[in-house]
Amino acid sequence: MPKETPLIEKHRELGARLVEFAGWLMPIQYSGLVDEHGTVRSAVGLFDVSHMGEVWFRGARGIAAANRLVTNDLTTLEPGNCLYTPMCNERGGIVDDFLAYRVGEDMLFVVNASNTDKDYEWIVSHCDKDVQIENLSGETVELALQGPKTEEVLTRVGLSKLVPLGHNKHETFSLHSIEVMASRTGYTGEDGFEFYYRRNGSEKIWDALMEAGRPSGIKPIGLGARDTLRFEMGYCLYGNDIDDDTTPLEAGLGWTVKLDREDFIGRDALLKQKATGIKKKLVGLEVLENAIPRKGFPIAMDDREIGIVTSGTFSPTLRKGLAMGYVPPENATLGTEVSIVVRGKGLKARVTKLPFYKCGSRK
Repeated sequence: MPKETPLIEKHRELGARLVEFAGWLMPIQYSGLVDEHGTVRSAVGLFDVSHMGEVWFRGARGIAAANRLVTNDLTTLEPGNCLYTPMCNERGGIVDDFLAYRVGEDMLFVVNASNTDKDYEWIVSHCDKDVQIENLSGETVELALQGPKTEEVLTRVGLSKLVPLGHNKHETFSLHSIEVMASRTGYTGEDGFEFYYRRNGSEKIWDALMEAGRPSGIKPIGLGARDTLRFEMGYCLYGNDIDDDTTPLEAGLGWTVKLDREDFIGRDALLKQKATGIKKKLVGLEVLENAIPRKGFPIAMDDREIGIVTSGTFSPTLRKGLAMGYVPPENATLGTEVSIVVRGKGLKARVTKLPFYKCGSRK
């Protein structure tokens, strides 16, 4: 049986289409993917993403242990800040990618739902036994409020003090006597916040945000629109665009790899790859014909397969078929024409910039 978030009955009441995803029963859509996608781009939407995992490292030894697991540098984080980082294996392949939060003297990893158990086992097996690690994934509710009208909602719900909070910063507050940690982060590219709190009172926070958002046109948003929104921004999806056999350097995430650090898992492999050069590179692809590319479709040039599509869809905002995929670096130049093979037929496409879409300015 799939796990259920504490808000599952709320989703049923709202008429959500529910599907199993990463072992959870989750809302894939409510009013429809295109409508929900447009709502987040133009107004504001509320997501239940309680399927995400939360792994805590307690105290100074925990922070040091956490830092050895990731490619970015957690020692740069002051309390109240977070950053994005991959976590790699010894070959430089990505075990997972996530946000790491400095919460007082502790560190929190918010990991992908499909990887929670795997990540926890990896973390425990690569830390000393006296490091205090807690997996609170099943006890934590996570909501995401996303869209250009986010600040209007916060003001109406009595959280105007969060409006000045900068990107990748977080703060704890009380709403309806529930302690909530809010961070100015998200997976849509729009301005927004993610909220973390224990399971008690789950519907109170959801209802308060929905009620405050009604004048701004708020709608509940499912995982379908979450995927198309992240895709337009060129954000990688674990299991599609990155995995244990793909390195951050290949995925265009070199900015998250601090090779000047002396010791983290995968450093030697990444140093070697940087010196010798990558063999594949993640690129954006614009389809020049009326067709929708999908994951797994071959990418070809001169009747020769050179790569594979990792994510592909019809962009609701740009109204065209777009894809992400890996090709050799020599074929990754902007404007390079390739074919995406669909049922034996080659569709004309060309390498284009990522992200596909740029949102308005954020704090």
